[in-house]
Amino acid sequence: MVGANARGLAWQRSLVLGLLLVLAAAAWALLVLQAAAMDMPAIGPTMGMAAPLFLTIWVVMMVAMMFPTAAPMILTFHQVQAGKRQRGETFVATWVFVATYLLIWTGFGIAAYLGATAAQGLAESFQWPRDTIARIGGGILILAGIYQLSPLKNLCLSKCRTPLTFIMTSWRDGVGGAVQMGLKHGAYCLGCCWLLFVILFPLGIMNVAAMAVITLLIFAEKTLPTGRRIGQIAALALALYGAVVIIAPATLPTAGATGAMSMPTSPLPMTEPTSEMPGGTGNPTPGGVLPAMPGM
Repeated sequence: MVGANARGLAWQRSLVLGLLLVLAAAAWALLVLQAAAMDMPAIGPTMGMAAPLFLTIWVVMMVAMMFPTAAPMILTFHQVQAGKRQRGETFVATWVFVATYLLIWTGFGIAAYLGATAAQGLAESFQWPRDTIARIGGGILILAGIYQLSPLKNLCLSKCRTPLTFIMTSWRDGVGGAVQMGLKHGAYCLGCCWLLFVILFPLGIMNVAAMAVITLLIFAEKTLPTGRRIGQIAALALALYGAVVIIAPATLPTAGATGAMSMPTSPLPMTEPTSEMPGGTGNPTPGGVLPAMPGM
């Protein structure tokens, strides 16, 4: 009987992990397709997206990037709940914990969008040059590197690296308890990684390569034995790259498009000659092309 229960728990664990990975893979596919469809110069930090589209893409991004990195915690939660169900005790479905965890990141997405649109408004009001905007991005990269070494980052990372300890010290029964745990773990995760997502704005909010690197970094920090050392190396890399961007703004991926932070322009149509214009014939030809002159 014990062996059957163990096999049942192992099968459920594999099922949950498989579902997380399938959802993450589907989210990555959607991001790649969306990035290809938006293959154009960025218009400000949000690429001109309205709030509903931005938040939809943001949630998809969280599924793609955070489900793999949060999988150990989600699996630990599910294992405890599955054990309670086998013993006939009250249990809560794992999706309650996951949905609440995503709620934290959705709230951060709303705050990020408001902050990005406010920054764009300032840039438009003061007509900041593109080099100035790029250098601000470099400063954000340096700040992200410094935060990697901060006590708050280390505290939050320690909670994310030890799922069993979190479960033992933060366990709450019932649906309300699962919601509290999801919010708490989401807050720790946010405290650990928030600036790694903020740097996507200067790097390009739909920069799939940057998303992949950040995902690998977060996964390494949370799961590998050398995770803390990898985080320190990342801190140095971010600070150095930020300094390079401040010195040479063109090295920022969005530097060529940051000029659109000021009022975007569009080419004006060519004015066709009319009888009121000097040299006009009163009969403009289609497309503004003048007829050939005799002898020409």
